[in-house]
Amino acid sequence: MKKLRWAMEGDFWELDISTPKTIEATARPLPQSPLPLGLSRGTRLSRPRQIDFFQRFMAVPFVPSFSAPNFSLQRVLAIPFSNNWFTSLLGQFNLHKFVSSVKDPNSKSTLLQALRDKSLYAFGFFSEFLLTPDDTLLVIFDSYVHNDTTRKKAVYHHKFPYHDLTLEALWPGLFVDKSSNYWDVPFSMAVDLASLPSDSGPSYHFTVHHNSGSPHPFEGDENNAAVPPSLHPGFSLKSAFSYKANVDIWKSKSQKLKMVQPYDMFLSDPHVSASAIIGATMTASVGENAIRSRVEGDSEGFRGFHMHAPAIKSTLLADSFASVAITAQHGTFQRLFSDLTRFHACLDYPSGSKFLSGATRLAQDFLNSKQPSLDTVQAVCPNFFVSVQQQIAGPFSFRVDSGVTIDLKNRDIRANDPVFAIEYALQVLGSAKAIAWYSPKQQEFMIELRFFET
Repeated sequence: MKKLRWAMEGDFWELDISTPKTIEATARPLPQSPLPLGLSRGTRLSRPRQIDFFQRFMAVPFVPSFSAPNFSLQRVLAIPFSNNWFTSLLGQFNLHKFVSSVKDPNSKSTLLQALRDKSLYAFGFFSEFLLTPDDTLLVIFDSYVHNDTTRKKAVYHHKFPYHDLTLEALWPGLFVDKSSNYWDVPFSMAVDLASLPSDSGPSYHFTVHHNSGSPHPFEGDENNAAVPPSLHPGFSLKSAFSYKANVDIWKSKSQKLKMVQPYDMFLSDPHVSASAIIGATMTASVGENAIRSRVEGDSEGFRGFHMHAPAIKSTLLADSFASVAITAQHGTFQRLFSDLTRFHACLDYPSGSKFLSGATRLAQDFLNSKQPSLDTVQAVCPNFFVSVQQQIAGPFSFRVDSGVTIDLKNRDIRANDPVFAIEYALQVLGSAKAIAWYSPKQQEFMIELRFFET
C-alpha cells in the first residue's frame, strides 16, 4: 500500500514508498541484501497536487498525517502561472506538539503565544514544469523550523516511446531499510532508464546511482542499527532483465449491470489469473559501498557470481530471481454491497543461486536418506506477500497488505509489516482512489490520492 506503483511489476522491485516523515512524503527503500534489485522509480502525482485535489474537489480543508508521535495537518496554496507550470506552497502544522504545549502544566504560554512557536511549522515549495508533452521537471525545497534543516530535490522525467528516463538528485536523500529505520544521505543522485511495464513479455532496467557524504539516522533518530552498506559513498551501476508471462485461469462470462458504471474500471472483471517473472540482475559498485557490500554479502552467505578488487575498491555481483503470483476477484464493483472481493498472493525468490544451493543440499539429503536440516528447508522457502480487499459499502473498501514470515526453527508464522487501509473509489475518474492507510510497525498514517492502480 505504501509503495508507489502504477502497475504490478512484481513485488521484488523496490519502489519509492510513501511516508509522512517529510513534507515531500516519499522515501527511497534500500536494495535487498546482498544483491540490489531496486531499480524502478514508480512515477506518481506529487504531494502538493494530491492535497490541492482534496481541497478543491473533496472539500477537505486540511489533510492529516501521523508519524509517531507527531500528528500534523497540511494545506497547500497553489500559485497559478500557466497551464504548463504548477507552483505551490505547502504548509504543515504540528497539532500534537501544539496540544502538548498548551496542556503542559509547567508552560505559562497563552493559546496565541503557543501558536507563535515557529517549531510547530514546516513549509515546502514545489515547482513543476511541463517542458514538453514528454518532459517534466520537478523542483522541491522543504524547510523545517524545528531543527533548522532544509531538503532539496530535483527530478527530470522524459517519456520515450517504449522507455522512461528519470534523473534525480536529493540533498539530503531519505532512505528506509528493511527494519524500517530511516537514514539521511547528504547527497544522492540517480539516472534510471526503464522499459515500460507490460502484462507479458520482456522488460529491463538500468540505473547509475551515486552517494556522497556520511549517512546518519533521520533527524537524529535513536537506533542501534549499523549504517547500511549501500548508503556509504560510491558509485553503483545496476541492470536487470526480466520476462513476465500471464495466464488467465478463469474469466467471468456473465454480463455486467447495464447503465451502471463500476466504481473502478480496473476492478470490474471477475477473474482468476496467474503470472510468473524470471530474470537476472547485475550490480557493479565502486567506492566505500563496494567494500562494505562485499563484506555484508559474505556474512549472509551470498552464492551468486561475484568478483572483488580491493585495490580499486570495486565489486561485481550477479544473480537471478523469480516471482510467481496469483490473483482472484469476485464481483464487478457495481452494486452497493458484497460486489468486490479480491485476493492477491505472491511468492518471491530474490536470489536464484541461494535457492539452487538449498535445493541441491535438500536433494542430496533425500538421496542419502538423511533428514534435511531446518536451515536447508528454510533456504528454499520464498518470500511471501498477500493482499486482501473487500468492499464495505458503495465506493468504500477495506484492504490489508502484508508480508508473511515463516520461521521453521521457532515454528512461527507472523505478519511482516502489515498495512491496513480504507479506499474510496472516485467513480467519475474511471480508476482513481483516495486511500487512508496505517502501518502499525512504522506507526505511520497518511491520506493519499492514487491513479490507475490495481
